Amino acid sequence: MNETAAALIQRTDRFSLDVLRLVRTLATSEPGPTVKRQLSKSATSVAANHRSARRSRSHAEFISRIAIVAEEADESLYWLRLVRDAGLTVASDLGRLVQEADELTAIFSAMVGTARRNRRKHCSH
Repeated sequence: MNETAAALIQRTDRFSLDVLRLVRTLATSEPGPTVKRQLSKSATSVAANHRSARRSRSHAEFISRIAIVAEEADESLYWLRLVRDAGLTVASDLGRLVQEADELTAIFSAMVGTARRNRRKHCSH
């Protein structure tokens, strides 16, 4: 595994852990529990599905799995923005997590595009 790949694994793991810490600051009354559940699921799916994608058995399987990672990162971004915009927590790292979710969405979306272009190049030869 190269340094960039290892760094991305660490980054997605850290994102998941940091979001889990953040959801502990949300209220126990609604909408807290709903947001906790949805945000926890999407954020932890970023790391879990990224690991799964790295173990894909084919290029098509990799594209499918990495697309799921991009979707989960984007969903996490949605929930984090909702938490911020609705004022559901005063956690100091919320802004950093919104930024991280945005960056992870961009990274994985770009990976999907690159993988699809590479597949087309291979299939056309």
